[in-house]
Amino acid sequence: MGFNNPGDNIIFIGKKSAMAYVLACVMQFNMNHDTVILKARGKSISHAVDVAEIVRNKFVTDAKVKDIKIATEIIEGENGEKMNVSSIEIVLGKM
Repeated sequence: MGFNNPGDNIIFIGKKSAMAYVLACVMQFNMNHDTVILKARGKSISHAVDVAEIVRNKFVTDAKVKDIKIATEIIEGENGEKMNVSSIEIVLGKM
């Protein structure tokens, strides 16, 4: 992944430890990205908020929350039924 490709600064939050995602954010900022986007769905939303706060308060103290977007996505379950799943996108940027 080169840092000139669009989407390189997007980190999808899942089931890994918070520190794994924090490290990924710090690496993106160290690669001269001005912004890092954290994306999460469902139960991972609170995990994304934790990651953003750890990055801001402990590792990249000049990072600020530039934008937060929330949405509901419709996904199809295993048996074909449609479900609503909440999602969040947190944009962190260096000031």
